[in-house]
Amino acid sequence: MDNGLIPKRYAKALYKVALDSGKTKELYDLSKRVIDAFRSNPELQKVLSNPFVPANDKEGLLIAAAGEDNELFKRFVSLIISQKRVEFACQMMLAYRDIYRKDNHISQAKITTASKLDEVRMRKLRDLVSGAFKDSVLEFTEAVDPNLIGGFVIDVDSVRMDASLSNELEQLRQTLLS
Repeated sequence: MDNGLIPKRYAKALYKVALDSGKTKELYDLSKRVIDAFRSNPELQKVLSNPFVPANDKEGLLIAAAGEDNELFKRFVSLIISQKRVEFACQMMLAYRDIYRKDNHISQAKITTASKLDEVRMRKLRDLVSGAFKDSVLEFTEAVDPNLIGGFVIDVDSVRMDASLSNELEQLRQTLLS
């Protein structure tokens, strides 16, 4: 069976159960914490995939990664362990997050600047992006990339606005070459 299909099926089932119990937002927040736990600790995936690690240890790790005591998530973790699908836990949470975002019209907006901006300037950039995407709820993330030299890059889903100095220099270089 397709490894992408398994997580999506489990995520859809979890979303339907969460929808019925009115806990979609709660599980969305939980899914982001679990995803962050996998990102910050790559060894977690190795432990979940290891057949020699006891199931109750895997269950404890996933529940700890969630950061809260959520009965629905505990039942979900028990299910994926009993079905021998625990190694797909991160992909399931990613799929759940995507389903929730799509259903709630949430877009990801990443603002990358050449240096850390103060809160006032960052708020102005967020307001600029929010004004351009009025039909979407935006979740912002921020990053610093000194390679931009100056300016900023804004990515909203698949749309990119590049107002960086490095981009302007590259455009100038391309113009001079042609």
